[in-house]
Amino acid sequence: MTTNVSITWDAAGARRAERQFLAGPAGTGVPLAEVAGAMLGVHAQVLSAAELSLGMRTDGVTRADVRSALWGDRSLVKTYGPRGTVHLLPAGELPLFSAALTAVPAGPSPIPPDVRLTEEQAAQVVTAIGEALDGRFLTLDELSEEVVARTGPWAGARVMPAFQDLWPRWRQVMHRAGWAGTLCFGPDRGRKATYTRPATGNRKVGDGDGDALSVFVRRYLHAYGPATPAHFARWLAAPPGWATALFGELAAAGRIEEVRFEGTPAWVVAGDTDFPDGPARGVRLLPYFDAYVIAGQPRERLFPGAAYQRALAGGQAGNYPVLLVDGVVAGVWHQRRRGRRTTVTVEPLAPLTARQERELGEQVERVGEVLEATAELVVGEVTVGPHA
Repeated sequence: MTTNVSITWDAAGARRAERQFLAGPAGTGVPLAEVAGAMLGVHAQVLSAAELSLGMRTDGVTRADVRSALWGDRSLVKTYGPRGTVHLLPAGELPLFSAALTAVPAGPSPIPPDVRLTEEQAAQVVTAIGEALDGRFLTLDELSEEVVARTGPWAGARVMPAFQDLWPRWRQVMHRAGWAGTLCFGPDRGRKATYTRPATGNRKVGDGDGDALSVFVRRYLHAYGPATPAHFARWLAAPPGWATALFGELAAAGRIEEVRFEGTPAWVVAGDTDFPDGPARGVRLLPYFDAYVIAGQPRERLFPGAAYQRALAGGQAGNYPVLLVDGVVAGVWHQRRRGRRTTVTVEPLAPLTARQERELGEQVERVGEVLEATAELVVGEVTVGPHA
């Protein structure tokens, strides 16, 4: 298949920034669930990072608003999302994520064969989790007791090496329970996390716009395209060969189309070939594991020059909060909070113009607003390591 559509990195970056609410923040009144949906989920292994990811994209939002969306109106759900990591997802789209993520084939398991659950045992555990959490909020220890009672002692055997400890065998499929819609996080009970069953867990995805994987790929390409099957597989932690076959099926069905992206084949949603004329503009601060840097490809374009060495940890994006200048990574930053004040240290990798310095100051002020603190900017070397 040949194409006459040619897209530059600058054009792709500018459109991604627009669709990620980074060219300009979502206005007051735009639901946080809508912003999270545009990002295809907000990485939330560290909740404060998720609060910043949403707050830096939305006018006037603070961490209290994010927590209200989670535990108040429940428009957001904290559960396991892409790559089996904890995300904030729109509650109304949980059926789509569940249907799509459970359809992704697993790669080779890193768990030793004598520790690994069989598929039958895994299915029993996922069912037991859903039954135990239906209408209840349980701590991890309470949930473990319920799962073992509903399955058998084999599920509770402490055989899984994890963080210099041994976990019960059943915990290796907690993320699959999240994908299946039988588990999500509840509000903390003191210092302990709780889990419950999401209210949307039994809904089905409508097929009016194709099956879940078709919709999911097109949502990904809308947010992060142009992209290749390899990019999609990397973002999802899926087998590359499976992603290539899936893209081929969707192209044959006319759902996606091939373009030339910086001279190489890539894909967009069929008909979605309008791009801005110029590059992204402006200065932005993004927290750990922000969706824009996790999904943005090709990585050497998003992390050009010195940024590739300074802002990536072993080639993995997200371990450092990053300074974006005109749509690409141009530095790292770190914030240290003390009471109601936080010091934001920013390390640019090249001198900033007067306009960029002013915008950086505004971004630091916004970090403070989101975190409900008074923020102070320090421009200098970030001395902490990745994910500190």
